Amino acid sequence: MYFKDTFFSSGRTDIYNAEQQKRGVLDLKSVFSSGVSIENESGRVIVEGSFLLLSGKWVVKQSGGKELGVVKSVFAFFSKRFRYITNGHTYEIEAPAFSKEYTILDENKMEVAIFKKVNGFFQAPAYELKNNSDALLTEELIVVVMGVNAIEKRNQSSAGAGAGS
Repeated sequence: MYFKDTFFSSGRTDIYNAEQQKRGVLDLKSVFSSGVSIENESGRVIVEGSFLLLSGKWVVKQSGGKELGVVKSVFAFFSKRFRYITNGHTYEIEAPAFSKEYTILDENKMEVAIFKKVNGFFQAPAYELKNNSDALLTEELIVVVMGVNAIEKRNQSSAGAGAGS
């Protein structure tokens, strides 16, 4: 699956499969809220994600509001690490420090998905996602990817604000 952020992180953008067929819509709610939703081809919301109020945790929910899981940053030296906790399972999301490719591993360290930024210069980030899991929906993983992206943006903006102080 292929999808992208928008330049100002708000608005709607299409989700495509490898054959360039539209498979849904990624709705980036607002430049101020960083919430997202995934709609299927008929416009029905499947999965949503947003920050938990006053925290750095990204909550993934079904359209009815039922929580599917939480994405959070994990401290690591020389790498980027996140954790997705869902239904009694914990998935590790890892990438080398300067890499744009992330691997999602289950508790047995088996690869369940890979996503990477495939953007060009001065363009909004685009992502390629390969889901190898029977347990995680592709739409759910897209919201997880957007959560990792939102957490990274939040961390970079807070680091930049601290650097100027």
